[in-house]
Amino acid sequence: MKKLAFTFLCTLVILFSSCKDTKKNQDNKDVEVAAKSSEMFSLIPDSTKVSFTAYKTTDKLPVGGTFKIINITDAHEGITTLEALNGTKFSIPVSSLFTNDPTGTRDPKLIEFFFGVMNNPELISGTFKVENEKCSIDVTLNGETQNIPLTYETVDENKLTFKGMMDLENWNAMDAVASINKACEVLHTGKDGISKTWSEVALQAEVMLQKNN
Repeated sequence: MKKLAFTFLCTLVILFSSCKDTKKNQDNKDVEVAAKSSEMFSLIPDSTKVSFTAYKTTDKLPVGGTFKIINITDAHEGITTLEALNGTKFSIPVSSLFTNDPTGTRDPKLIEFFFGVMNNPELISGTFKVENEKCSIDVTLNGETQNIPLTYETVDENKLTFKGMMDLENWNAMDAVASINKACEVLHTGKDGISKTWSEVALQAEVMLQKNN
C-alpha cells in the first residue's frame, strides 16, 4: 500500500510539474505574440517619392520626371506595412512637376499643353488599396477615376517600392496627349519622320514606414 501511495504521489507531482511547464511555455508565447502585435507600422509622409516615365517617338524613347510635392491624408497604423498603407489618400499638385530639363522649357509645356487642357488641371489625387496582399491605386485625373494594379518590392523591413502602368486613354485624356504632341511636334519626331507621344506612362513610388511601439 505504501508503495502504491508513493507511486500515485509521484505521478501527481510529475503531472502538476508538466502542466505548470506547459502553462509557462504558453504564457511565454502569449507574451511574444502580444509584443509583436504591439509593433505597429505607420507611413513617414515626407519620405514618399513618386516618379514617372513617359514615351516619345515611334522608337518609344523614355522621358522621366518626378513630382516634388506629395500630400498624404488618411494615413493610419497597421500590423504590417501594407495594412498601414491601405486606405491612404494622396494628392499631387501638378505645379510640383520636375523633369530636370536643362532648357527649362519642358515643364512649362507639360503644365500648359498637357495638364492645362484637362478637367481639374491643378491636381492628381488617389487612394492606395490593398486586398488579399494585392496592391493598387485609384487615381483621379482629368475628372476620371480609374484603378492601376501595382507590383511591389520590399527593399528592407521599412521601405517598399511600387510600380504600375497607366494608359491615359482610360482617363479620357487623349486630347491632352494630342495637345502635348502638337506642342512638342519636332522634339517628338523620330528618324522615320513621325511625331508620336505615347499614351502609356510608367509609374514608380517609394515609401518609408516606421515602427511604433
